[in-house]
Amino acid sequence: MSYSIAEAIVKLKREFMRIYAGRSLLCEVVPLLHSTSIPIEEGALRSLHRFATANPIYVRSHDLEISCVLCRVYEGDITSYWLGSKKHDTSYQPFYPTWILSAFALAQGAKLLGFKELVDVGSGDGRVAYCGKLLGMESHGIEIDEDLVQLQNSISDTTGVRYNVVNSDATRFDYRALNLSRPMFFISGLPEMGEMLANSVIKQVESIKELWKNTGFNFMGSHVMKAYSSDKTGWGWGRVIASHGLELEGTVTLPTLWTADQAVDTAYVYARFKQ
Repeated sequence: MSYSIAEAIVKLKREFMRIYAGRSLLCEVVPLLHSTSIPIEEGALRSLHRFATANPIYVRSHDLEISCVLCRVYEGDITSYWLGSKKHDTSYQPFYPTWILSAFALAQGAKLLGFKELVDVGSGDGRVAYCGKLLGMESHGIEIDEDLVQLQNSISDTTGVRYNVVNSDATRFDYRALNLSRPMFFISGLPEMGEMLANSVIKQVESIKELWKNTGFNFMGSHVMKAYSSDKTGWGWGRVIASHGLELEGTVTLPTLWTADQAVDTAYVYARFKQ
């Protein structure tokens, strides 16, 4: 997995927050050029900037040098989309995006583990699916909120990075329709809210014979639940992992919107069906 990139992104975020003088609740950075510090090739970086430029949640930007890396700072507001995403009965987490750089690292981790397709469950503005497509994976975004689906389609049209966006309740969607062969599912929900979502998706995948041994999952971990859980390796997902016979592939820690002003970032757990 992309441990080196993940660690570099966390270091960049910590230095950014140390020197950041703005007051925006939504703020993140993307390097302008490839560097040894953040080893993402320039073509991919340009595409990440196109995503931010095409995304109306970002309302302003400025350039800033952070630890000798010239970056663009994007600031914005997700309030309207956050409120809209809360109106659905089966929405297990309102729209809270990870960093764009974090989305790239997460998708790269799935690719390095040998998965060919990426399915982002609760895809929000589509950043994880977008990054999967940049990396050559067949990407799908499953999103229940109509406004967020429109947002994904608008970004896709503007950037030319096209992936499959499905407006559906992920707990009821028939994943056979995607013709998957070796997918990784990203579950967008912390364990205290997203366990029911995860169980529903995993059970559906288990019912598809050709996928049962070829599928991986990425879970958004909770440091709080890890601290109080008897299963210290699950980051709050130990019960789900054990009940479905999954095995851990590893964990990366990355910045998200809600950890921008915190010392500890969000853990993401990779797991797969036992071979």
